[in-house]
Amino acid sequence: MHRISNDIGLRLKAIIDTAIDGIITIDDKGLIESVNLSALSLFGYSQNELLGENISILMPDPYKREHDGYLETYNRTRIPKIIGIGREVQGMTKNGRIFPLRLAVSEVILNDRIIFTGIVHDLSEIKRTQDELRLVNEALEEKVEERTVELERLINDLLLTNRKLEKSELELTEALNKEIQLNELKSRFVSMASHEFRTPLSTILSSVSLISKYTTEEQDDNRQKHVERIKSAVVNLTGILNDFLSLSKIEEGKIEINKRIIDLYGLCKAVKDDVKSLLKEGQDITHKVLGEEKEIQTDERILKNVLFNLVSNAIKYSDDSIECIVEYRKERFVVHVKDYGIGIPKNEQTLLFDRFFRASNVEVIQGTGLGLNIVSRYVNLLHGEINFESKEGEGSCFSVALPYI
Repeated sequence: MHRISNDIGLRLKAIIDTAIDGIITIDDKGLIESVNLSALSLFGYSQNELLGENISILMPDPYKREHDGYLETYNRTRIPKIIGIGREVQGMTKNGRIFPLRLAVSEVILNDRIIFTGIVHDLSEIKRTQDELRLVNEALEEKVEERTVELERLINDLLLTNRKLEKSELELTEALNKEIQLNELKSRFVSMASHEFRTPLSTILSSVSLISKYTTEEQDDNRQKHVERIKSAVVNLTGILNDFLSLSKIEEGKIEINKRIIDLYGLCKAVKDDVKSLLKEGQDITHKVLGEEKEIQTDERILKNVLFNLVSNAIKYSDDSIECIVEYRKERFVVHVKDYGIGIPKNEQTLLFDRFFRASNVEVIQGTGLGLNIVSRYVNLLHGEINFESKEGEGSCFSVALPYI
């Protein structure tokens, strides 16, 4: 019987010493009787430094000053404030660093005396993650508010400009038609923006709520998964807002053309790097050059926006790899972006470059319906043309032809 008792004691000690959380026992005077390895590591002390010391050595003020009085009151009244309940408190390491921890205290009666067992869990990483998420959420809310105000101002400016048209019969007719178009545009914008903003914001809200429930180290993978969901939602929101701002600048004629000699191969590589995070599993982007390379002078920023939009669309509407082909012709160079995805229904292809148009087979895929309209306008600004070939279920190929100068 004595040997069995020793075995049980040794097994219990081994379990306590290897526990992930810190475990500390004290007597009814608050003096430390035992401390496991995790607690020693957490507070930075050796066992000899803690045994026999008052537990308040591990607490910052005001907990340090109040502890002995609390323990004496409990021993006298048996009314618990933390024993058997548990709560979040602060601990202090040997070198004075204060950190948040979760403390659960239980009372144990051993023969003729009472001891208290405390289990402590470091909350530093969880608090850091919560702070990061709070900052991301605050920044996102601020950005959405700023962009919404700016978009409203831009739309109101367009309406005001329309009302200032001269009052000739022809101009009044044009003004009336313009007013109808702008009202329709505003209504469609409000409806679409409400839907497109709600989805990523709901994702962020649900992920933040779920993260707060993952409090242990073993649940770190779950926390990281929801952090990635939040990042993806922020990227989607940024893309939507950029589409609206690009459209408003084009409408107001604020796009300046700055032509210079460019490195087309380097530009294609930069676009490939920018969309790398959008690639699905198994997807890749292949690059091919046809013909003899020639010097190109164009607006690099606008061309990059065009290619980024076409390549990101190809990734979005396909599960297979994407082909990017640069073809040097006699008077123009052509960039082809080809995918093997869902394609575009034949009876809807004439509407493809209209504002807010989205094909009937892409309703479940996020998008504003502005991307290709913006692309076509950018291409016109560069005195080029854009064409496409597509077959539903087999894929699409968009071709942008631009002059060398």
